[in-house]
Order: sequence, then structure tokens, then C-alpha cells
Amino acid sequence: MTTPDAAGLGIREVSESTGLSVDALRWYEKEGLLPQVGRRADGRRVYGPGAVRFVQLVQALRRTGMPVAQVRTFVQLGPGTPGNSAVRLEVLLRQQELVAHRMAELRRDEEVLRRKVENYRYLIANGLDCEDES
Repeated sequence: MTTPDAAGLGIREVSESTGLSVDALRWYEKEGLLPQVGRRADGRRVYGPGAVRFVQLVQALRRTGMPVAQVRTFVQLGPGTPGNSAVRLEVLLRQQELVAHRMAELRRDEEVLRRKVENYRYLIANGLDCEDES
């Protein structure tokens, strides 16, 4: 897709705004994790606001543990295919549920660590070995 006077960001600007390296963005594109990225007349990539938001979505999906293959399937289900919107919504809802479950686990783990830190501080303040249980 070539866009003659494409307004948008170049790959380096997208890299800076998302924290992904230029190589990672190219890899995402090569692996089918991004919809086709527009090109300027000179062949350079151009990312419009929607493309940047999609990069951020893919980042979120990957950070939350979605496998590359599943992200690729999600990308292949759209855009421009309204019949697949419900399927894409289900994928997002399932991932959101997994994230909520993981966050609850992490909150419980954080509480265990908080109590252990509190206990260690008490033991150290009282000249005791941290292996001594109070």
C-alpha cells in the first residue's frame, strides 16, 4: 500500500513513541502481527494514528502473554471484516480475563512478599537472623 503524501509517523518515530526497536517493528510486520503498514512514495513506512494504536495493542497483547500465533490470528481476523468483529471481541475479552486473573495472583504474591519484608525488617532490627521465624 503506497500513500503518495502520507501524513503520519516514520518507523523511527513510532519506535521512540512505543519503546519498540525499529528491528522489532519490522519483525512484527514480517511476522504478520501488524496490518499492512503504509508506504510513502519513496518506500519508507508511514504509520497513521490507527496504525500506532494497533502497535500499542499488539504490545499489550504480547506483554500480557498472548502467543505470537494468536496475535497473528487476531490480526488476520480484521480490519475491514465486520463479520469477524465478534470473534475479535471474544479474543480481547478472554485476554482481559486472563490478565485480571494474573493480576489477582500478583496481588496475593505481593502481599506474601510484603509480610516477609516486614518480618525481615523486624528480625534485622532485633539483631536476629532472617532465617529465625517469629
